[in-house]
Amino acid sequence: MGFDLAWRARSAALADEVVHPSSPWHGAVAATPRHLLVPRWWRYLADEGGWTLRVGEDDPERWLNAAYSNRTLVTRVGGLHADHATSDDHPTGLPTSSSTLPGLVVAMFQHALITNASDVLCVTGSGYGTGLLTDRLGEQRVTSVDVDPYLVQAASARLKALGLFPKVAVCEITGQLPGRFDRIVSTVGLPHIPAGWLSALNDGGRLVTNIAGTGIVIAADKTPDGGARGQVTWERAGFMATRTGGDYPPTPSTRHAWTDEGEDVGTGRYPVVQVAETWELMSAFALAVPGVQHGYDEGADGVRTAVMVHEDGSWARATGPKGEPPIVHQAGPRRLWDILDGIRHDWLSNGALPVYGASVTITPEGQTTLSHGSWAVTLGSHV
Repeated sequence: MGFDLAWRARSAALADEVVHPSSPWHGAVAATPRHLLVPRWWRYLADEGGWTLRVGEDDPERWLNAAYSNRTLVTRVGGLHADHATSDDHPTGLPTSSSTLPGLVVAMFQHALITNASDVLCVTGSGYGTGLLTDRLGEQRVTSVDVDPYLVQAASARLKALGLFPKVAVCEITGQLPGRFDRIVSTVGLPHIPAGWLSALNDGGRLVTNIAGTGIVIAADKTPDGGARGQVTWERAGFMATRTGGDYPPTPSTRHAWTDEGEDVGTGRYPVVQVAETWELMSAFALAVPGVQHGYDEGADGVRTAVMVHEDGSWARATGPKGEPPIVHQAGPRRLWDILDGIRHDWLSNGALPVYGASVTITPEGQTTLSHGSWAVTLGSHV
């Protein structure tokens, strides 16, 4: 099979995997050559030095396997984009750009209730989501933005080579947006809804985004007062947080939390859990205490250790065999493990956490309140 036929067959199979054939997104997924938008990417391989460069043309079969799998392809780590790397590079730090897994891109568009008459703003990234939108809606209805000039330039050039010409712009998605839109869809996490989104949304418009540090997706419709109202969807999704520069600011190190003696030492109420791998618990905890860095290890003997560190100096370490109450060390102004145990207690007591399905109310200034029964949390309270 020739290469052109091969990618088309893979793309058609990907479309069948991620969206129903009756969906208007099925044809866009099948028609969009994702491999041409992600010619180089990073893959984390511990036995090859960590983040390792993959170049599509070096191994066409691997390229097609990666591009037409329903998974995220990391394209930038720290300040180094795969386009500018060599095989000797092994960058450290966090991923700062990617091509989001296609199924999640489509899910975000579905939550946005995009119609063929919608004017849509999206985040550029690799250009894949922008390509899907442009294929379905046409170039006049799609605007794509990113904070990184290179990402915008590269994605724009690759989309043009495919015959797709959306409007593109370099700007911070949390700032002033270049126009007015019926839909705003963000595949980066935001701490709260920016006020600029509300002023850029047309009457009755809809916004969809992830709240940074959580696994929740918000969908909300603009209200006559200039705010918005909606809910936390049942979608589980994690995105990179929005950034204003070339890389994220340094995060607090967890190193000391693995060994230091705590100010308080006691027995936890519940077994050690890997918080970052539990959607509901991670989201509820991140809303209660934003900005915590997590670490986790499980030894060959089955003993689990979880650590948490916050920039205010709070830290915790819990160690214990699977299924048994752990020994917990804590220090700093807040007792992080006690907060986690409190959330887990509420979960067991009520049978569910209030995060998913919560109502969302957004003021015109961007203050974002999630509420469910007696539970409520407000984000962006100082904007």
